[in-house]
Amino acid sequence: METKWLEDFVSLAETRSFSRSAQLRHVTQPAFSRRIQSLEAWAGTDLVDRSSYPTRLSPAGLTLYGQALEVLQAIQTTRAMLRGHVSAAQDVIEFAVPHTLAFTFFPAWVTSLRSQFGPIKSRLIALNVHDAVMRLVEGNCDLLIAYHHASQPYQLDANRYEMVSLGEETIAPYCKPDEHGNPLFELPGKAGRPLPFLAYAQGAYLGQMVDLILKHSSAPIHFDRVYETDMAEGLKAMALEGHGVAFLPLSAVRKELRAHQLVSAAPVDLKDLTITMEVRAYRERAHNGLASTARAGKAMPDPAHTSAQALWQFLQEHRNAV
Repeated sequence: METKWLEDFVSLAETRSFSRSAQLRHVTQPAFSRRIQSLEAWAGTDLVDRSSYPTRLSPAGLTLYGQALEVLQAIQTTRAMLRGHVSAAQDVIEFAVPHTLAFTFFPAWVTSLRSQFGPIKSRLIALNVHDAVMRLVEGNCDLLIAYHHASQPYQLDANRYEMVSLGEETIAPYCKPDEHGNPLFELPGKAGRPLPFLAYAQGAYLGQMVDLILKHSSAPIHFDRVYETDMAEGLKAMALEGHGVAFLPLSAVRKELRAHQLVSAAPVDLKDLTITMEVRAYRERAHNGLASTARAGKAMPDPAHTSAQALWQFLQEHRNAV
């Protein structure tokens, strides 16, 4: 039996919806249903009355719900106390950050933060977007920093998580210049001569943003997908070598643009080949049940949490200023 099955079950008991709980737990609905079935197999009985709508727990499910809350709270309390042994000496704030932001936005942001907020001890955990969000959901970081766009919102429960805006990021197409400073590959390309496209791997968050750009372009874009990777830094390296066009965050290419190592691949008459996203920080609300129970079970305040709380208050008071 896995603790995440209990967390899934508690979510289902509270939302009374398989689809809603699947969203909140950041898994597909079939995968979520399989995990509930696995818990039922472990329990040896049905926990959910599937004949009713909204979803209702069986008598055995009601019993397990109360026990699951106690078990999860006990685990959270123990884990918080164990982490206190480390954080008490280090006073470190843990950030979960998708790879692209970890390489581009985060270093400059911390520099600005230290000049305005003061010294900060941080631990950066660089992950793909899904795993970074799950790091927050499972309580394994203090703050999540991630992109946000209205077309691809994260399904984070506003009652459990709070958010503050840190600024904006723009994605646009870039490529290597020729000896005259002109782009080697200028959009939109031609049907018979498509441009080499350095693309994000399927499922990557920035790839979904690029798909949105291409979908709403005022002119057909002719691309030949010659390379793909999850990471913007990987695409930038290929673009610098002249392998094609890559859609990259501005923060990732500022130095290269100033040095004329990269140039815009979009002509002036194609102004819609960009998209602006918000950069947001998320954290679990302090009043959340499991979190507050875990903290209440500690013998002394967690210095890392104290630092994270002070930082969060600063970010709320200085939105978009850092």
